[in-house]
Amino acid sequence: MKTTAVRIYGKEDLRLEEFDLPEMKENDILASVVSDSICMSSYKAAHQGTDHKRIPDDIHINPTIIGHEFSGEIIEVGNKWAGKFKKGQKFSIQPALNYNGSLDAPGYSFHWIGGDATYVLIPNEVMEMNCLLAYEGKGFYPASLAEPLSCVIGAFHANYHVIPGSYEHYMDIKNGGNMAILAGAGPMGLAAINYALFRDRKPSFMVVTDIDDGRLQKAEQLFTIGYAKSRGVELVYLNTSNVEDPVQKLMELSHNTGFSDVFVFASVPFVIEQGDRILSRDGCLNFFAGPSDPEFSARLNFYNLHYNSTHVVGTSGGSNNDMIEALDLMSQGLDPSGLVTHIGGLDAVIDTTLNLPDIPGGKKLIYTHIRMELTAIEDFRLKGQTQPLFRQLADITEKHSGLWSVEAEEYLLNHADLLKGIR
Repeated sequence: MKTTAVRIYGKEDLRLEEFDLPEMKENDILASVVSDSICMSSYKAAHQGTDHKRIPDDIHINPTIIGHEFSGEIIEVGNKWAGKFKKGQKFSIQPALNYNGSLDAPGYSFHWIGGDATYVLIPNEVMEMNCLLAYEGKGFYPASLAEPLSCVIGAFHANYHVIPGSYEHYMDIKNGGNMAILAGAGPMGLAAINYALFRDRKPSFMVVTDIDDGRLQKAEQLFTIGYAKSRGVELVYLNTSNVEDPVQKLMELSHNTGFSDVFVFASVPFVIEQGDRILSRDGCLNFFAGPSDPEFSARLNFYNLHYNSTHVVGTSGGSNNDMIEALDLMSQGLDPSGLVTHIGGLDAVIDTTLNLPDIPGGKKLIYTHIRMELTAIEDFRLKGQTQPLFRQLADITEKHSGLWSVEAEEYLLNHADLLKGIR
């Protein structure tokens, strides 16, 4: 089976290549990748090369396939797994395998599996660790976004609080408490808002901050104050760059009680320090954003840690259970389409990955079996003036409040022949 994939050979050395997959063994599964969402972690891996903990040292001669937020369809199942998986089944993958304590992960470490490929050979260890997950929902892109959503789910579950008068902890956010999502109008912050409002355990008051009016307006369009109220949450959006003293303003919004759960979505010291200063008694600060600098640090108030029992946690990725929860919530109707701002084909992966921080908007969704330049959804109408496919996609997305959708995905996949395909 031939595949076309983007492989990493070294720092900033990504190549789109066609090559043969090895012959499938009885403990392998052959699959077609349909969609992959490009992650900042891939950007970091592409720029760090072998300095990255998950990238092998010999990629200059044995390159690996990048991309780890992907979904697709099973083509053939080896005998070992025939009782659990079947041809035609849709899937997502939890890339954090933790196989025998190894950091190896699809999208970083493997030669024959990664999200930015047309076809992949799923190795035995993925199934052994229960990291090949069936997806029963509609479309494919929700399953691609299950992995980033699982990271948010894991962060919520990692927060903890103390039962008064005891040393017992209970995990998760405080039900009915105050929550702050700082620097929260980016893709992962939007996922956190979506999850916080959709799930049963939720805050009664939530404030989302950012320093960009455009991002905040987009967030409010996706998750309106009215929708939040219908879910039992008082929601406030705040541009902290327009406020003389953001901490004072946030405390005022909380009626000077502070916040039981604070999530920080930017690796910026003053944002972390801001979060620390607004914690309530027994408040939990979750540092979600992953820094690149191993010496990264920020100041914390240890007086409050001692006398107000504040605490700090950090999470990196979600567990299998978090992935399963994400897929289950999507099957129940949680739609992650608000995270997606750009659509592209496999030929757009290299430039998109290497320049990801400089491309505005949210998630960049790749459909691996087509060739298509990365295109913002908001630009579909303009492109549609000369290209019928984009005109139709613009009509579909406008029907869905300007968002990507299963209908748009199906149209693109069924009419890929209008573009230069690589099927």
